[in-house]
Amino acid sequence: GRSISGMSGARRILAITALVIAGESVFLLPFVLQRVFRPTLLEVFDLTNLELGTAFAVYGVVAMAAYFFGGPLADRFPARNLLAIALASTAAGGLVMMTVPSHSTLVLLYAYWGFTTMALLWAPMIRATREWGGETEQGRAFGLLDGGRGLLAATMGSVMVLLFAGFLPEDASTANITEKTEALRRVILAMSGITLAAAVLVMLALPYSDPSDGGSHQPLSMEGVRRVATMPSVWLQAAIILCAYVGFKAIDDFSLYANQVVGLDEVDAARAGVLSLWIRPFAAVGAGLLADRIGATTMTASSFLLLAIGSLILASGLIGSGMVWVFLLTIVCSSIGIFALRGLYFAIMREGKVPLAYTGATVGLVSMIGYTPDVFMGPLMGYLLDQSPGALGHQHVFWVVTGFGVLGLLASWRFAKVTSKMR
Repeated sequence: GRSISGMSGARRILAITALVIAGESVFLLPFVLQRVFRPTLLEVFDLTNLELGTAFAVYGVVAMAAYFFGGPLADRFPARNLLAIALASTAAGGLVMMTVPSHSTLVLLYAYWGFTTMALLWAPMIRATREWGGETEQGRAFGLLDGGRGLLAATMGSVMVLLFAGFLPEDASTANITEKTEALRRVILAMSGITLAAAVLVMLALPYSDPSDGGSHQPLSMEGVRRVATMPSVWLQAAIILCAYVGFKAIDDFSLYANQVVGLDEVDAARAGVLSLWIRPFAAVGAGLLADRIGATTMTASSFLLLAIGSLILASGLIGSGMVWVFLLTIVCSSIGIFALRGLYFAIMREGKVPLAYTGATVGLVSMIGYTPDVFMGPLMGYLLDQSPGALGHQHVFWVVTGFGVLGLLASWRFAKVTSKMR
């Protein structure tokens, strides 16, 4: 098998493009659908917010276990094959979703997606990206992956809204439940089609590289997990991802903060939320390119500093009603920190001296710990906002984020100390 980093320029561009498309389209059905069409989804499926939340919690729990088992798979089987199976099996779930199943079936479907997206796709995608970056371009590789995924998510979301509107009658407000159901089913079908097309693209665009060519012909084992679990740098990387991911989950509060604290109407509040998403491609790619120049660890610490300062301003109560520009500047500052971190937190693996052969095992371990905010952050934010309605609740949320930002800064500093000793 050939390595991804040894390919010609055009083939390399095609390969990273395929990874970006695979990494975003696999989440269309489980995540983008409800993020963009939440009110319609709740109405058509006859769900409460809590019932939809339950489906996500089940997804989160399955995903935690799936990260861990998916790691060794990525070190054993070609990324191309695992990615294609993940995409095709996720797309198949869309056909179940199209039947507008009962709540209990929906929960099972989300559990199934937790497995197909995380056990089969996540670690091989990170491993293939790491191979693509080679020795010198880890920042660029992961910056392009996350920035590209961000750009694709924003674009696909916009396209799906246009499609949906096209399937509805001229005046969308007059649409009855049957028309809404039919329109949503067509959107689900379109998303399933895109996910399946991504599976084909991956088979065509990625080279067949067998990870076990490196002389490790052992059957699927936990040896890699045991090896990397003894490395302090791996545990610090897990801590860095956890702190950064708390910041990422907090962007869900930006539009509500804009509405309840700054006093923007719902449309302008939604625009403030979207502004944050459009920062993602630029921040992730920019941070990645800078990281190759000045070191990924230095960039990680700087990003945590930005995140902590932005969150501190949001937590302090300095921003009041009508202070739109101060608010927008603050969320821009926080978002740059948050999305830069997303482009960086796997790029630091090389500085942490993780052997390429154990990339999957490392990704599995650090993801299982680092993505726990998927499980606790939603309920925690809900609790804080419900306990202190209005501005105070939002301040409490961002005090939590500030705390994790400072912890992330300390973890980055420790990571730098530990890895400089290893060199």
